[in-house]
Parts: sequence; C-alpha cells; structure tokens
Amino acid sequence: MNAAVRAVVRMGIYVGAKVYFVHEGYQGMVDGGDNIKEATWESVSSMLQMGGTVIGSARCKDFRMHEGRLKAAHNLVQRGITNLCVIGGDGSLTGANLFRKEWSDLLAELVQQGLIDEEASQKYSALHIVGMVGSIDNDFCGTDMTIGTDSALHRIIEVVDAIMTTAQSHQRTFVLEVMGRHCGYLALVSALACGADWVLIPEMPPEDGWEEKMCQKLSAKRAGMKRLNIIIVAEGAIDRNNQPITSEHVKNLVVQRLGFDTRVTILGHVQRGGTPSAFDRILASRMGVEAVLALLETTANTPACVVSLCGNQSVRLPLMECVQMTQQVQKAMDEKRFEEAVRLRGRSFENNLKTYKLLAHRKPESELPNSNFNVAVLNVGAPAAGMNAAVRSAVRVGISEGHKMFAVSDGFEGFYKGQIKEIKWADVGGWTGQGGSLLGTKRTLPAKHIDKIAEQMRKYNINALLVIGGFEALECLLQLYEARSSYEEFCIPLCMLPATISNNVPGTNLSIGADTALNAIVETCDRIKQSASGTKHRVFIIETMGGYCGYLASVGGLAAGADAAYIFEEPFDIRELQSNVEHLTEKMKTSIQRGLVLRNENSNENYTTDFIYQLYSEEGKGVFDCRKNVLGHMQQGGAPSPFDRNFGTKIAAKAMQWISKKLNESYRKDEGRVFANTEDSACLLGMRRRALVFQPVVQLRDETDFVHRIPKEQWWLKLRPLMKILAKYKTSYDISDSGQLEHVVLNGPKESEAMAAI
Repeated sequence: MNAAVRAVVRMGIYVGAKVYFVHEGYQGMVDGGDNIKEATWESVSSMLQMGGTVIGSARCKDFRMHEGRLKAAHNLVQRGITNLCVIGGDGSLTGANLFRKEWSDLLAELVQQGLIDEEASQKYSALHIVGMVGSIDNDFCGTDMTIGTDSALHRIIEVVDAIMTTAQSHQRTFVLEVMGRHCGYLALVSALACGADWVLIPEMPPEDGWEEKMCQKLSAKRAGMKRLNIIIVAEGAIDRNNQPITSEHVKNLVVQRLGFDTRVTILGHVQRGGTPSAFDRILASRMGVEAVLALLETTANTPACVVSLCGNQSVRLPLMECVQMTQQVQKAMDEKRFEEAVRLRGRSFENNLKTYKLLAHRKPESELPNSNFNVAVLNVGAPAAGMNAAVRSAVRVGISEGHKMFAVSDGFEGFYKGQIKEIKWADVGGWTGQGGSLLGTKRTLPAKHIDKIAEQMRKYNINALLVIGGFEALECLLQLYEARSSYEEFCIPLCMLPATISNNVPGTNLSIGADTALNAIVETCDRIKQSASGTKHRVFIIETMGGYCGYLASVGGLAAGADAAYIFEEPFDIRELQSNVEHLTEKMKTSIQRGLVLRNENSNENYTTDFIYQLYSEEGKGVFDCRKNVLGHMQQGGAPSPFDRNFGTKIAAKAMQWISKKLNESYRKDEGRVFANTEDSACLLGMRRRALVFQPVVQLRDETDFVHRIPKEQWWLKLRPLMKILAKYKTSYDISDSGQLEHVVLNGPKESEAMAAI
C-alpha cells in the first residue's frame, strides 16, 4: 500500500495538484483535524520498503452512517478536496462509491445547516473517486492481482520451504492454514508453488468421499519413499454442504486413518506483514500513477473506476461492476454453484485450478492414455530460478497426456553426448522450490554438432522437443528449424519457454527467473539504503546483471526507489551524468540525504561502474560520499519466487498441451511417424500484453537485435519515465499504453486546481 501512496503523492505533486493524507482511513476523514494533512515530496521517502500502511487504516462504523458521511464531506470541503484515491478492499470501495453518489445531497445539507456557503457548494459540486484494490486475498474480480497478494505469497512460501525441510527430516505430515475467508487464491497458488499434496478452498469444495481419496493419496506417496506430505487449507474452506473444513479436522483425519505424525501450522497475520515484494512495489507504483491520471481525466458524469491489472497491462474498469461481480462469487458459493464461482473469479484463478488438478493428482497407469510419443525436455543457457518448476510441470503433464518423457542433462552439449534418460512422475517431486537447474544447463548451440544430435533423436525416437532457456534457447530453436531441410529428425513440434533473469527474449513481456532476480536486487538495495540511515549524505552506485538488456536495472530501480538507472537502450552522455550529480546534490539539502543509482552491466563500454563511481565521488566532494556494489551472480541464485514458480508451472503445462495437439496433427499414420515442418510447429510461448501466445520463432527474427541479444522493442521502457517522475526529475510521461487513454502526453508539471486525498 505504501508504494501506491508514494506514487499517488509524487504523481499528484508532479501534475501540480495539492495532495493530502487521510490518516486512519474513513475514520480519519470523519474525525478531521490532524487526520487530514497535506503531503509533501519528502513525506513519502523511505516508504517503498515498509510493509503495512504508513498512513494507517481502520474499520469505521461512523462512515456507514449518514451522519458520519456528512462530517466527512464537511472536512473535505473545508480543505477543497474533490478527488479521492481509495486503496482498500471491496467494502472500502463500495463505501467510497456511496459517498460519491450522496455528495451533492450532503453538500446541500451542509449549506442548509450553515456549515458551508452556497459558493463552496457550487465550487466543489462533484466528487471524483478512483479505487485501487489492496487485499492480500486477491478476492476482487476484474484484476489479475491485488496490491499485497504477491507479498503474502512470499511469506507463505518462505514458511512452506522451511517446513518442508522439517517434514522431510522427521517424516511428518503438515497441515498449513492460510488466510482467505471467502477466497482460496492464496491457498491454491501456494499449493501450486510448493507442489502440495492436497488443497482445500471455498470456491471448489472437494467431492463427497474426499477424506478417503486424500488419505489414499498420502499413503501412496509414503509408499513411494517420499518422506513428507503437505496439505494446504484456506481458512474459509468448506465442503459441498457449505460446512467448514478446519485444519484441525484435517489433522485428526490423517492421524486417525493413517497414524501419520501430523502437525498444524496456522500462518495468521504473518501473511500480512513483512517487506513488500518487488512485484507488489511495481504494481502499486504503476497503479498509483494510473489513478492520478484517471482522476485528471474524470468528469462529473464519469462512473467511478478501479485501476486493475490485466496480464501485464494497467487498465481501468467501472468500480461498481467489479464490486457486483465480487459479490456474485459469494452468492454463487452460498447457492452451491461452485463451477460458476470459479469462473467468476476470473481467468487467472481458473487457470491456476486447472493446472493444480493436472499436476497434483496422478492417475493410475491403467487409466493413462498411451500416445506412443516420446518428448524430450532440456534447459539451455544460464540457470534461472523457476526452470525446475517448469520441468516438473512439463514432465507430469506429458505423462498425463500419455507420452514417454525424456530428460536431457546439460543442454545440447549433453544431447549430442547422449546424456538422455527417461524421467518419471516421482523423479520430479519437490522440484518447484529448487533454484538453478537440476537438469544442468549449458550455453552450447546445436549447429556444431547437428549430425550427432540428429543421431540421438533417431536413437531415442524423440517426437517433440521442449527447450527451456533464455536468448540461447531462441537461437537453438532457429538453428533446429533451419536444419529441417537437411535432417528430417527435426521435423517435429519444437517449443521454447523463455527462462532468463535478463528478460531479454523477444516475443514475451516476462521470462521465468526475472522476478526472482528483481527480488534479489530490491532486497539488496533495501539493505544498502538502510546501512545509510546512520551515515547521512551517501550515494550508492549498484551494478546489475542483464547483458545489454536494461530490464533489471530499470524495473529494479522503480521498485527500490532509485534516483537513476543507466541502461544500454537509453544512451546517456557526460551531460546527463553531470545533471544527475546536480540532482543528488540538491536532494542532499532536503531531509532525504541518500541516493541510489543503478547501472546495467553493459550500459556503456566507457562509462563503467568504476568511472561513474569516481565521477560522483569527485563531483560530490563536500556534499556526499559514494559507495559502489557489484551484485553479480547472487541475482541468479536462491529459491524461486512464488511468481516464477507459478509462471514456470503454468506455461510449461500449456506448452505440453500444445505439443500434444501438434503431435496428433502431424502424425502420419501411413508412415508411422511424426512429420512437422511448418513455421507454426516451432514456437515460443510468451506473455504478450494480456495473454499467453505461441509465436513461430522464424517470425521473431525481425523483432530481434542479435548483436546485442535483445528485442528491438521493449515494453518496460515505458516504465522509465515513471521511475524518473517518482525520483523528481522533470520528464514527460507518455500514457499511450496506459489504461484506456490513447496518445496523451504530459509535458512536465502543469498547474492544476485539482486536490487529491489518499
């Protein structure tokens, strides 16, 4: 929430508005006085890394009453506030909409009581409202993700990872209760992210007789020499008769029927706390800026809107339509229309549930189809967190589809050496939480050893190939595609999943591993900034990885609150470096007496990290001192973030289903073999704006700068002005790709009579 507050304040000030904090939510608006204070640029510094909300939040009975809303209206009019930015759940947003509807009547009442004059009533005749959803449950329809959800998932996964080591050591079963009174999102996604054995959520209660099925699954897993069982229960979990299923009840079931040593862990409010994740900071910053723009655009007749996330896009949706849909979910659950409840939760929730069902419940061998197809999986390029989750998902979905799955060790180097073996369902158990690449990965391209690779393809009768990796993986697929004319062995379905911390693969907005790397960068920046709290007037210069791609430096800079981020895609010169030093010198005169500068490793061959450090040290003499830090390979390591685990899991499942479809389409019965040589049989699966799309790799050639190994166009460059605005640089912000606005440009700060309150 704090990142959203910071973005609204700074964007509001940037466009010339006066911005106010309303402390303690609606209670502060009703009580007035010191609860409504003007915000300054400095008052939101150091907010990004703080959990909770600095301006406070409270449930307010008074605001539910007419008298309370009348007082609130009076307090706002006294300060000339006519724009409200509300960050909260559906209750808070519904209250805001009611307040907006009653506004003119409330003003008329205030005039009648002599508390305001007719002129004030005319001047402040309309109240504009924009909502942002802050809720760890992700229970609001219309947005893929609410502010706070990703951070809550981080807390859950940290606990699950820690519990797993205990469970394995002691051969225990753990029942984990997570938040979600009316929404099972946290339970479902954490189950998907840790490969839990069973999950219980309110939207899709288990079939009758679930107790027996669950116990069968747990005992079968133990018989297979697996030492741990994890069951995740949403606090609002129910059965088909709308009766609650408690974590204690689940524990007793396991103990009574199986005699397993079982423990219950209730995570409670731990999930709400802690430092916000990189994803949440970026989401909240983008939403905060979008909310201010929406307020500037709104008129008296515009319906109240809520700023949402759809795929990778910020969009604006009618507030009350979203609230009504959210309420319909509960109604569907109360009336036992569970399939409809899942559908109303949205595309993202539905996909998560489908993927979990696909991966968690292994069918007996006798029930599996037999496709007679062999599919190989391999990792290529540098390791990226989330690769293992993708391999696990691909293997299990492939087996469910009836294929024989083969794992190739050490990429194409292992391929030509024959390091290929069949991989079974149980072999990939527990892989989701592992960092790096368990299969091993190399940068070797296939062209050199194409004949040996073709020979291995024949030997193992490989009918399809799934390649998981970064820019090298794209080059590999292009080489295999070109080799089709000489080797029929490569006339098979070929699919690539983007997995690289650099996020430099064309054809996708996001790659597996980039989120984990961002979190590593942001965590380090937080610690570095904290180290400066004792020593004033200090500037830190931090070098990030990414090759020639500035994604990590730019988006990491936005999430960490950097003053500048130097990247290859946006050339800079000595004049810009000088103006940044001047900016930091001015900054040191305020109460914010530290600076943070990020530099992408290949941003400029002459302006190296050392050069920038020495320049800043020299120019800042007497005003600030400098420190430098090269983050290096720590950005690659560590356990994958919840986002990377789920992204890897979901796209690998989708890729395997595409491979199955292509295998069936390209199978030639008369010849008894697979033959696929069309462009659309060699594809990359990537996230484009709001959807996952399969794109022929040949068509991606034109979008690629092969010399610098980056896409020619990169969506995140549109976020760079955002970082500069929030760091107080005079810059322009092109909103063409934002919300529903098209081709609008703000050229620097402009005077505005608008006043906004958060």
